[in-house]
This record gives sequence, C-alpha cells and structure tokens, in this order.
Amino acid sequence: MKNTISRRDFFRVTAAMTLSSAAFLATTEDAEAQKLGYLAEIEARHYRKLNKKVVQCTRCPNFCKLKPGERSFCRTRINREGKLFTVAYGNPCAIHIDPVEKKPLFHFLPSTQVLSFAIAGCTFRCKFCQNWEISQFHPEETYNYALSPQDMVDLAIQYETPSIASTYSEATAFYEYMYDTNKLAKNAGIRTTMHSNGSINTEPLEELCEYLDAANIDLKFFNDETYYKISHGYLETVLETLETLVNKGVHLEITNLVVPSLNDKKKEIKEMVLWIFEHLGPDVPVHFSRFHPTYKLKNLPPTPVKTLEMAQEIARDRGLNYVYIGNIPGHSAENTYCPGCGKVIIKRTGYIVKDNKIVNGKCKFCKRKITGVWE
Repeated sequence: MKNTISRRDFFRVTAAMTLSSAAFLATTEDAEAQKLGYLAEIEARHYRKLNKKVVQCTRCPNFCKLKPGERSFCRTRINREGKLFTVAYGNPCAIHIDPVEKKPLFHFLPSTQVLSFAIAGCTFRCKFCQNWEISQFHPEETYNYALSPQDMVDLAIQYETPSIASTYSEATAFYEYMYDTNKLAKNAGIRTTMHSNGSINTEPLEELCEYLDAANIDLKFFNDETYYKISHGYLETVLETLETLVNKGVHLEITNLVVPSLNDKKKEIKEMVLWIFEHLGPDVPVHFSRFHPTYKLKNLPPTPVKTLEMAQEIARDRGLNYVYIGNIPGHSAENTYCPGCGKVIIKRTGYIVKDNKIVNGKCKFCKRKITGVWE
C-alpha cells in the first residue's frame, strides 16, 4: 500500500491501545506515519445549490448554508466556489484494533476484533464528550494518516478483523469516507459498523444502510430542550434514525449515557424505554452507561450505580429483553440473559467475553432464538 502507515507503526499504535476508553490522538512521535493537518478532500455527496455561490448541506438536520470559503458546523465541509467539499476523506487521526464489545456491540460477532477509525469533527457539541480532543477539532488540527478507503480495507484484511467501525468522533461527519470504505469492505466480505449520535437525514442514511451491518446509536436524552442545550441535537432526528435502521434490517444497539441531573429521572427513562418498545420492539439491546466527569461537565458527579440499576429495572419491567449497564466492569448487568429461561448465555467482564452459550443463534439451554449477528 502506498502512503499508509508501516506495519511496525500500525501495530505499535493498536496493540497498546486496544482496551483504552478514549480514542488515540497521535503525537509528534508518529511523524513518520502521520502529518499534522493532512487533508484529502472530495466533493460531498448530499447538498444542493441555492444559487451560483451558496450551497446547503443536506446530510444532517443542521442544514448548513455556506457561502464560498465558509465551513460547516461539523467542521468537515467547505464551500469551494459554489461546490460543497468534504475535508474528512482519507485522513483518519485515530486507528485501533478494538474488541467489538467496546463499541459497544454485545450482540454482534462477540469476542471478535474490529478495525476502528475516526476523522476529526462532529455534528454535535456535547458538553460531556469523552473524545472531545478529536470530535471538537477540525481535521487540519489533528495528526492524520493518509489512508484511502481501499487502504483501510486492506488493513482489515491484513490484520484479519472480521469487521470495521467508523467511531470515536462522529461517523456521519466523515460520511463519504465511511460510505466508500463500507462499500469496499462489504465487497471484500468484511462486516461494517458505526457508532453515531444518529444526527443524519433519512436520504443519506438509507443510502448508507446498503453497506452497513450494525450500528450503536447514542440516544442521549428523551427531552428536546435538553438535547439541544447540552448537545446541540434534535431528538426527533435521532428517533427517525433508529426507526430507519430497524426498518432497513441493520443490527441496532442503543446507548444511553445516564448523566446526573440531566436525564436520570424515572419519568424520562420510562418514556424513553416505552418509545423503544413500541417503535423498535423488545429485542433491541439497550446500554445504560455510567457518566464520568469530563470536558465541560466536570462539575457533575459520576452516575450512582443505583441510578443505573433503576434504569435497567424500568427497561426490563416495560418489556425490553436485553438491557445492559456499561462503564462498571464486573457488574452482573454486563452479562446477556436468555429472555426465555433466564440463564446467563454470555458472561462478560468489561470488554472480555468469558463464556458464550449461544449456539447457532439460539440459547444452548432452552433453544430460544437470541437477537443478534452471531456468525
């Protein structure tokens, strides 16, 4: 491969970072493999011209209107003389080989490795972002690799990862790169996944679904006002994304980061899980994740374990079959329980699967079908 990291550099980066909770942000020590501010742009896929000079991006509900030279809210799109270009293409700043459980995907090829990558930028402004060092920066402000979509697929083949993941920052902010990489990956027999905030319009999402096997979507709040105030997001769009993914047959899991004083009230949790049950069905896995003080919300305490257990109980009582608690390694709610017989069918500690009793997609004990992608 030309213009890519060497095997030595790639292995050094990924091997040491597999179980890290934050995306790798390269430093000047990686100058041999990376360049500060390296950009490789192409024309964006989803936009319209409002006149000869002004364009409007139609990829996400921000619908940025841009004059020549202006940059989009997500920091990855720019008007070049009346055409919209993305500067988030072929220039990832983070590359890891992770356990797929880290995404988190608990019902998708358990115990396997996934080649994970990101480009700087995001459609949100979450005040609690754990990866703000890349999500809240422009691509020209990070140290980036030169990796084409084919290069990324070649790396997955070289390191024998059965899947790839667009993750760490916001996957839809580098939509074109993800789309082209996923298309090549699918043709090579590699599964494709993304972790996203779900802020994407229906047309580009449906287009992406043709080359997407699984997604974990952050359903951050179930309140419009809080969604916009804390994340600059729109609840309605995220809910539409969840429904589209299910309707298109993409394996879906949901993460809800439970933040003290912001979304930890019983009423909001009840409304959220009821919506999930009625609109997505009882078998979509839901992860209630523990908040830790970070970025602009260092004033709040970590989520009490009892709050997470309360959320799990509410979800189960309202009919959801697969409900997990995240960011508390060793908690029993990391395990998968069969909805039929109640026995533990996948035992986990953190990102490590210690035992798996799912055989041919069914519970080994009672033969009930377990939702997921197992082979």
